[in-house]
Amino acid sequence: MLAILIAGAFALLGTLLGTRLAIRVLVAKGYGQLIRDDGPTSHHTKRGTPTMGGLVIIFSVLLGYAVAKLATGFWPSASALLLLFLFAGLGAIGFLDDYIKISKQRSLGLRSKAKMIGQVAVGLVFAVLAINWEDENNRTPITHALSFTRDLPGTTMPTFLLIIWVLLMIAGASNGVNLTDGLDGLATGAAAMVFGAFVVISIWQSNQNCATSPGLKCYEVRDPLDLAVVASALTGACFGFLWWNASPAKIFMGDTGSLSLGGAIAGFALMTRTELLLVIIGGLFVAITASVILQVGYFKLTGGKRIFRMAPLQHHFELLGWAEITIVVRFWIISGLCVATGLGVFYWEWVVGV
Repeated sequence: MLAILIAGAFALLGTLLGTRLAIRVLVAKGYGQLIRDDGPTSHHTKRGTPTMGGLVIIFSVLLGYAVAKLATGFWPSASALLLLFLFAGLGAIGFLDDYIKISKQRSLGLRSKAKMIGQVAVGLVFAVLAINWEDENNRTPITHALSFTRDLPGTTMPTFLLIIWVLLMIAGASNGVNLTDGLDGLATGAAAMVFGAFVVISIWQSNQNCATSPGLKCYEVRDPLDLAVVASALTGACFGFLWWNASPAKIFMGDTGSLSLGGAIAGFALMTRTELLLVIIGGLFVAITASVILQVGYFKLTGGKRIFRMAPLQHHFELLGWAEITIVVRFWIISGLCVATGLGVFYWEWVVGV
């Protein structure tokens, strides 16, 4: 438990103090955000705001986790190392995307095909290792079964299908956070709530783990307490970054932050056996992603008609005249309700039994 507190505290301090330094460095180098001309006109005032703040989040999470391990004297677990690899690996893809935007002065960075190849490569390495890295009890970080609050009976998948499922989870979550990151503090605040939920879930699974507390209701999750340490570091880092990212934002996380945070969310869902529960816990990200899918699909089917004035969903409300801060706070409320509902369902399943 001490490691959980240390990781969260140092990651929080890392982004709280490190982001201020990053703003100065990025402003000095002229690494400012480019704004699409077809977006809401109110966003044009944000042109030039420093971006790539996700680098501070990544370094702060790694710092928080490393200090927690050194302070408590425990070795990193396989699950935590794999999750951090996925988190940092997707962050590297996002960094390339952000850097190309800035260096070439265009609103589009990596080509969609190149970005997809990068995401698949990182996800593939993660999936293969997570499926095959066994501990002394022959448990792996990811199982072959589909899960809700634990592995569902009769849902065992062959390895090739499981790898495809892992890649879809990673792509869906990372792009979901990326689409949500369109207003000051929106994605950062929502992500902090989701990671906070995984702190609670991982601690609960550690206390009720089959390796230490066997029983009908125990959880077959590998390294749950160390997953809680990583989740705490991510929660702290998001809150620290939010200090500078809240409206009016002094810095944006960029794709560096959104892709890495989304990948971490998918990793937690896979490793804590809460894959389908993530639809509830990450309900805000799901709704915003769905708005884009519906908009594009309806546009193609009807020859140019739209459901929303603009997608993703948050921009629809901007064009309706809502103030940005109003949208962000109300969407945070929705995200909080989704997280609370997900945690309630998780606990209800344990109370009712399996």
